Amino acid sequence: MENQKCCHSDHADHEMKSAAPSDSDGLFTCPMHAEVKQVGPGNCPFCGMALEPVKPILNDSPNAELADMSRRLVWGGLLTAPVFALAMAPMIPGLAFSEWVMGSNLVWIQCLFATPVVFWVGAPLFQRGYDSIRYRKLNMFSLIALGTGVAYGYSVIAMVFPWSFPISFLDSHTGVVGVYFESAAVIVTLVILGQVLELKARGQTSGAIKALLGLSPKSARRILADGNEEDIDIGLLKVGDQLRVRPGEKIPVDGKVLEGSGSVNESMISGEPMPVFKSVGDQVIGATLNGTGSFKMIAERVGSETVLSQIVKMVTQAQRSRAPIQRLADRVAEYFVPAVIATSVITLMGWVMLGPEPVFTHGLVNAVAVLIIACPCALGLATPMSIMVGTGRGARSGILIKNAEALERLEKVDTLVVDKTGTLTEGKPELMDVVTFQAVDENKLLRMAASLELASEHPLAAAIIQGAKSRGITPNAKVDEFESVTGSGIRGKIGGVELAIGFDKLMDLQQPQIQSHIEALRSEGKTVVLVWKANQLIGLLGVMDPIKSSAAQAVVALRDRGIHVVMLTGDHLTTAEVIGKQLGIKDIHASLLPKDKIKMVQKFQSQGKVVAMAGDGVNDAPALAQADVGIAMGHGADVAMESAGITLMKGDLMGIVRACELSRRTMSNIRQNLVFAFAYNLLGIPIAAGALYPFFGILLSPMIASAAMSFSSVSVIANALRLSREGGQE
Repeated sequence: MENQKCCHSDHADHEMKSAAPSDSDGLFTCPMHAEVKQVGPGNCPFCGMALEPVKPILNDSPNAELADMSRRLVWGGLLTAPVFALAMAPMIPGLAFSEWVMGSNLVWIQCLFATPVVFWVGAPLFQRGYDSIRYRKLNMFSLIALGTGVAYGYSVIAMVFPWSFPISFLDSHTGVVGVYFESAAVIVTLVILGQVLELKARGQTSGAIKALLGLSPKSARRILADGNEEDIDIGLLKVGDQLRVRPGEKIPVDGKVLEGSGSVNESMISGEPMPVFKSVGDQVIGATLNGTGSFKMIAERVGSETVLSQIVKMVTQAQRSRAPIQRLADRVAEYFVPAVIATSVITLMGWVMLGPEPVFTHGLVNAVAVLIIACPCALGLATPMSIMVGTGRGARSGILIKNAEALERLEKVDTLVVDKTGTLTEGKPELMDVVTFQAVDENKLLRMAASLELASEHPLAAAIIQGAKSRGITPNAKVDEFESVTGSGIRGKIGGVELAIGFDKLMDLQQPQIQSHIEALRSEGKTVVLVWKANQLIGLLGVMDPIKSSAAQAVVALRDRGIHVVMLTGDHLTTAEVIGKQLGIKDIHASLLPKDKIKMVQKFQSQGKVVAMAGDGVNDAPALAQADVGIAMGHGADVAMESAGITLMKGDLMGIVRACELSRRTMSNIRQNLVFAFAYNLLGIPIAAGALYPFFGILLSPMIASAAMSFSSVSVIANALRLSREGGQE
């Protein structure tokens, strides 16, 4: 089979199977080292962990690695038990053993049982240890393989060539040279036990992904060209297919209603339990549930393009991303393993030179204990486990985190700048007032304005179009030479005459009568849209966007957390101040273009502030990208969500409060894990080296060191899993 190099540039000799596919199908990566990728399963050359598929799949079949490790654990336990019993029995007073199982025969029996434990049960551990040396990336498996190999190898030499050892090496109980087959077997079995527990815990961290994947229906009812209908696998759907959605069925993919109506539960996306009525022309989202009514729809986004697939992709990428705090653990781990090996050698030499008889035996036991207890698995798991659990917890709460860096930075945010429309307000403005000038007919003005707005994506455009329709006006005028001036307005020609819609930045206003109309509308918190024809103002449209019910509560909660809230808006200052007064926001900057919003973010950053930006529109995307943390509302423009590090699927400002709390708890969890991992090694290594022996006569057996090492990893995992059980996110 043709070989292909590893995707990680520093380890170009890491071989891969055949050529990579055009997408992520079949591609595997390491949860702790995302730069490692290969086609097909395997182990990470850096940490030795099993690689996981890049593209998540809903697979209810047993975990093959977990099944293999569990099988090895069972056999390891069965074979290790007699080795341990035989090794300990001579030390127990009154326990009678026949001559046949005493002395050298006892050692050979231990070897018989221990050998398959070391070489078959422990084969994955030695393979990973070999890989770590091969790729010059020492890790926990380097220490395990070295410690176990030394204990087993020394025992074999002592068993086969006992005459080559000094008389001081003879065991007082058995009369032969002391061996450590039981240590090697027990260490391997305990490490395999730790791997089984870790695999089960890691399986729990993927629960959020599996839950999201499980939302998608397996099949869809497609309407054929002849009018007949058939049930097909959802993976076979194509854009443009017409589908039937019956009562109680999940909507297969994203699309638009063509015929009929239904009440759809969109709580998966919005978090709102109340069904949303859908009729002809309305957008529907795949995996949401149709409660009542039947309708026909057209598929517009299928496969990886659906909203659900994008959510799964974002959560998956976040779980594999690396937080900046992990760099500390990586730097420590880089030098830690060589330092441990050196400490082990020093321990052996120290006991040989200064220890009591038998000096070499004592030195060997303690050197092996140092290697085993210092395995940095807890250190390596400390950050990624918390990130995986935290981002999964966020996904279940409608908080989608693009990467771990955004999650870490959010904890440090002290300034939040928010866009008004769609963030503080519902983003569903309604046309409230129509004021005309120049003797222009109101219906004619609305028809022209709505026709021009058909090509605009701004929330105000939808309000004007809907306002015209609700008045029985059809926006069907032909528009030529349409142009959108971002942050200002739109232009176009209707019947050869130029029409422009926008704020007063588009044209200069001087007439007091017009100004009084404008100020009156703005004083009521309404956004004023100006309508121009051939450079003459012909009307004003007053649009009201209701404030979100939770906005005031969210502002108070953010302020209580020490976060300064700033409103940035392209709307007029008077309108913005009315909204700000109701919400308790005093720092308001209005009439801003997209470039002005970026400058405001940069201004706060230049003052040493850590800035988060929340918005939902196309014009917010540059500022979202500039901010230390960009927060996009899930109902907003795709470009805004692409620019943001965090997306709130519920579009609720309280989601920012929940995201801040999630960030705080996740980072606190990571620090707890790192402190535990560092403290464990700082305390464990000296004890394993024999620091307690001069004072208390206590030596740490390699078996106890192995159990302690496994306990440290399980403790870190258990602490990370607390994030998924703690409340406060819903």
